[in-house]
Amino acid sequence: MFNTKNILAALAILAGVSVTQAAGEVVHVEKQNWSFAGIFGTYDQNQLQRGFQVFREVCSSCHGARLIAFRTLAKEGGPSFSEAQIKALAAEYEVNDFAVEGGSRPAVAADMWPSPFPSEQDARDANGGALPPDFSVLAKARGVHDAFPFWMFNYFTGYSEGGPDYIYALLNGYEEEAPVHFDLPEGKYYNHVFPGNAIGMAPPLSDGQITYIVAEGEDAVPETLEQYSTDVAAYMMWMAEPHLASRKQTGFVVLLFLVLFAGLMYGTKRKIWAGIEH
Repeated sequence: MFNTKNILAALAILAGVSVTQAAGEVVHVEKQNWSFAGIFGTYDQNQLQRGFQVFREVCSSCHGARLIAFRTLAKEGGPSFSEAQIKALAAEYEVNDFAVEGGSRPAVAADMWPSPFPSEQDARDANGGALPPDFSVLAKARGVHDAFPFWMFNYFTGYSEGGPDYIYALLNGYEEEAPVHFDLPEGKYYNHVFPGNAIGMAPPLSDGQITYIVAEGEDAVPETLEQYSTDVAAYMMWMAEPHLASRKQTGFVVLLFLVLFAGLMYGTKRKIWAGIEH
């Protein structure tokens, strides 16, 4: 027997909307337009640089990125900062190194991005007992849920942007007040996308919060919550999968080879068995 919510969810998917579960109900998450979407998608260097700025100025005060080295930010296909920029950036941070006097030193390009807290317990103490998740691969650890059979179309479109779609929706999902029927625990914030709707993280972004550093020749970019959310979600996707573009290129070449190989094998079979009755 059909359920009204299931029918609405199916219609939403047909309209280009993904769904995820929150508090036992279907929540609609709109699919955004990403430069890295599809089988030929690539990262936008300027967007990644803006996303890094959002991460550094806002997110990194609570969230780490322990799998990302400073020098990774200089690699082709990513933010592509210059070596000089990377060295200057790394030198602004201190890392623990018990091999040197004092137990710490300025970071170098080969060092991993430092944690904002000395220990996990310090992180919990500063966040009401909750441990802020590491951002290194969070965009691949989060996603949206498409109901059967619509998820099968993702294999043909190359859809793998569920994480960024979810992150964007979450950052834009805060409500000033919880619904009347909802019992919001003290110290929590209502977010209609977050599972359970009660999230411990205060709204991290707002319009005009960050002044973008615009590259020479680049058009001005809106400094809005939606733009910040888009840029940092794209940057988090790059952190989680920095070789996405090369992987897609390799996959396309492999598929092309398989198609050609199948054609050669079929032609060979026809040639060998052409004069044999069977």
